[in-house]
Amino acid sequence: MKSYTQNIKKYSRIFYQVFIFILAAFLLQLIMPGEPIFKFEYQKGSPWRHENLMAPFDFAILKTDAEIGAEKQEKLKSLPAYFMIDTATSNSLIESFYKSISTVFDTSQTDHKNLVHEMGNKLKEILNTGVLQHSPDTYDVLKGKDELARIKGNVSVKIPVNEIFSEKTAYNYFSQYINRITTQVPELHEKVSEIDISVFIKQNLQYDEATELKQKDEAFSGISLTQGMVQSGERIILNGEIVDEGKYKILESLKESYREKQGEGFNKYMITAGKTLLIVILLTLVFIFLRLYRQDILNQFRRLIFLFFLIVMMVFISIFANSRETLHIYLVPIAILPIFIRTFYDSRTAIYIHIITTLLIGLYAPNSFEYILIQVIAGMVAVFSLAHMHRRVHLVMATLWVLISYIVSYSALNTIQEGSVLNINYPMFLWFAGSCLLLNLAYPIIYIFEKLFGFVSDVTLIELSDTNQPLLRKLAEEAPGTFQHSMQIANLAEEVILKIGGNPFLVRAGSLYHDIGKIAKADYFTENQFGIENPHNSLDHEKSAEIIIDHVKNGIKLAKKHKLPESLIEFIATHHGTSKAKYFYLKQKELFPKQKPDERKFIYPGPLPKSKEATVVMLVDGIEAASRSLNDKNRDNLKELVDRMIDNKVSENQLINSNLTFSDINTIKEVILNKLLNIYHVRIAYPNEKKI
Repeated sequence: MKSYTQNIKKYSRIFYQVFIFILAAFLLQLIMPGEPIFKFEYQKGSPWRHENLMAPFDFAILKTDAEIGAEKQEKLKSLPAYFMIDTATSNSLIESFYKSISTVFDTSQTDHKNLVHEMGNKLKEILNTGVLQHSPDTYDVLKGKDELARIKGNVSVKIPVNEIFSEKTAYNYFSQYINRITTQVPELHEKVSEIDISVFIKQNLQYDEATELKQKDEAFSGISLTQGMVQSGERIILNGEIVDEGKYKILESLKESYREKQGEGFNKYMITAGKTLLIVILLTLVFIFLRLYRQDILNQFRRLIFLFFLIVMMVFISIFANSRETLHIYLVPIAILPIFIRTFYDSRTAIYIHIITTLLIGLYAPNSFEYILIQVIAGMVAVFSLAHMHRRVHLVMATLWVLISYIVSYSALNTIQEGSVLNINYPMFLWFAGSCLLLNLAYPIIYIFEKLFGFVSDVTLIELSDTNQPLLRKLAEEAPGTFQHSMQIANLAEEVILKIGGNPFLVRAGSLYHDIGKIAKADYFTENQFGIENPHNSLDHEKSAEIIIDHVKNGIKLAKKHKLPESLIEFIATHHGTSKAKYFYLKQKELFPKQKPDERKFIYPGPLPKSKEATVVMLVDGIEAASRSLNDKNRDNLKELVDRMIDNKVSENQLINSNLTFSDINTIKEVILNKLLNIYHVRIAYPNEKKI
């Protein structure tokens, strides 16, 4: 039955691994472009390093974006700004004017009638010309324009911009005109001046954006995207020839035509097959690496899917940025990928995954070799400069080092290509700076990943190690002896892990929480029995063993209640492994010498520790507790205690799941012994101190 269960687990694990592999490959297949990759690499101003190139087919020479942009600007300059005239407003204003002016003039008199007619015509002339609310100079759409297109119905008439009225200029013009002609009738001049002329001068021109956009599209559609043709078999460039502006334009045109032709018909499916095969090869390399060096990642679904999620996410963001004209692929902070992996895994995995991801992106990045080289260097620098990330300054310094690596590597590569530092594309440094600024998003994103995938970063471990955390405060108040013991374990285990390698933040946090289960029945543990009778005296040995063993179960429940991460719960569950509660087991044998005790009642539930950190806490926990019971704490006694207890753990197979080496065990013995000698202030015996 056990073998059957193991096989089920094994095949389930393999199924999950294959599923993640296929899912990642499928997503990358969708994300990565389906266009063919041009097989020649070249740069403007550099020699052509391939064989002589002849045109494989007829193709048009494409204009550059700059040339097309310049032609568009010329077209825009010749286009007027389009404004719609509101005839209803004009007619209403004229009608109002006639009504108002008729109260002043006697239209039955010919002179008066002619004056009214002249003033009305002048107002019509002003309104028909067009009135804007403000001066034409203040309108952005009219800046740089000499003409304005006035739309009335379906008819568009071009008018010089300087002839268009604003409400202010129209008012001044009309007022001056009325003043001039009314002087012919002095008796009416005063009455006319009482009329508010501004009432009849209102804006009647509105910017017609829709018409202007339509006219722009029509104008742009007439711009040719090509200039000339290259015939099949025509020489394009020779080996060693410099790729100048003209040659570069022809090569870019060939690349675009090549992509269009190769992406048609049967070739399209062959390109897809080749892309899929390359993705499978690179992902297979990832699995081989994990199989050889990081089995723990491969065997944990959550950790494995997170790794491939990062790869797919970075490829997607990079391809997206590369497909946008306003963005640059170097703006994407690829160096953030190894920072994430370094935070949750290790440096070797971070560098390896970074290289694989950069290769995937580099297939479609412009100047692939340059891109891959620069990003690999930047990623390595990010990992090396971020040995720790438990302070904000660490990430800031890593960001600066990554920026320096970008600038130096890019400048070095360009100097090799150009032969001069004067030809370096310095604006590229702005993209590098933007990418490095985005690296500072690592802190909040790491926090999000911790919540989504259940990981624990060094920053979180440091926060959990704060003795003012609610659970540790409760331990200090209700089980002060256990709290001091946990502090001692934390100090000892941290020293050990710094020597043999491991995460000192994890081992410290794990040490502080490993005995929190004793809070439930603190008085039943000797370190908390200050001036009180030992409650075990009134219990049988099996019951006492049950209470002692239950502190592991109680600790796990308490940890889950306070939402401690799984990596810390491991310390609680494994710090006694599957060993016996020996004191009560031996007492039971002593009490009933002829009856064999039921060992199951005296054995801790386990499981056995798997990580270095949890194994170290198991060893240190037992030794520190036992050392306090020694009457004579001299070097020989402490050494004998350390050796015996560690050797017993080895002989009882408590370390079989850990990845400790014999060298590690010897180092552990040495470090623990030296720390205990310091703790108990053991010193060498001077001659006058020897007993005679």
